[in-house]
Amino acid sequence: MKAVVIRKFGSPDGLEVVDLPVPVPAPGQVRITTEAIGVGGVDAVIRRGALAAYGFREGHLLGSEVAGIVTSVGEGVDASWRGRRVWAFTGLSGGYAEQAVASVEDVLALPDGLAGADAVSLGGSGVVAHFALDRARFAPGETVLVRGAAGSIGITAVQLAARGGAGAVAVTTSSAERGARLRELGATHVLDRSGEGGPDALPGFDVVIDVVGGPQLPLFLDRLNSNGRYVAVGVVGGQPPADFGMRLMDAFRRSLSFATFSSDTVPRADRQAVRSSQLADAAHGDLRTVVHEVLPLDQAVPAHREIDAGKVFGRVVLAP
Repeated sequence: MKAVVIRKFGSPDGLEVVDLPVPVPAPGQVRITTEAIGVGGVDAVIRRGALAAYGFREGHLLGSEVAGIVTSVGEGVDASWRGRRVWAFTGLSGGYAEQAVASVEDVLALPDGLAGADAVSLGGSGVVAHFALDRARFAPGETVLVRGAAGSIGITAVQLAARGGAGAVAVTTSSAERGARLRELGATHVLDRSGEGGPDALPGFDVVIDVVGGPQLPLFLDRLNSNGRYVAVGVVGGQPPADFGMRLMDAFRRSLSFATFSSDTVPRADRQAVRSSQLADAAHGDLRTVVHEVLPLDQAVPAHREIDAGKVFGRVVLAP
């Protein structure tokens, strides 16, 4: 089968299409013939080598979520899964391939009418957006800033905050065009990447959901209102300064809170319940997905170039 691996850490040119044996599902697993493969920010971070200290090595097969048809089941798995269209989480490996395996506990049957590309634009990111707002103790009437809102996590967070009754939903983005699209999804204020937004910009926020991280993170900590909560869900812009916590200590009397969030810490049953509800909402048109582009599997290099260039709005999808 065709698959995409990291031949060399660094630029997208380090990705390579290779032939690999078709995987055999282990006990408790299913094998899926993929029709759509999500290309996420974490894939780019792994490809750059930024997570090598966590055990990722050159030769790694990228990809964490796929949609497709179950063609084989491992020992102990109900045979009725065969032939069903599903969304699946493959871990942090194994998705960029014509055939992928996943634990049946990480598989959901797709609702009728939901395209595979839409499923992989929401399946992984929607859960992060939902539980990040929950971790931030977001309440109706509060003001929310979504930093890095043009990706699939941010797009879903904007919609959930607006649907949850936020007093205002601000976003950071790189262009007026993207800002206009985010307004259509529920944003009320559009800021540039540095957090500037003209005379009508809000002075502060009760909740910040940050997908970006990077060297400017302390500037956004400064934008928290008293008792504000900041939740970092990604570091696509790199690690923040090592001393960023000093901003919190300098504002000690304002009772600010900072947290990181990974959906790995949410019980699987809770993740799957939220994911199932969101996929159903998407099928009914109650939650919008945004597919930036669908490219063939062998075009993973240009897909990653678009991510690195900051050109993606929504989710890039690979299709074998």
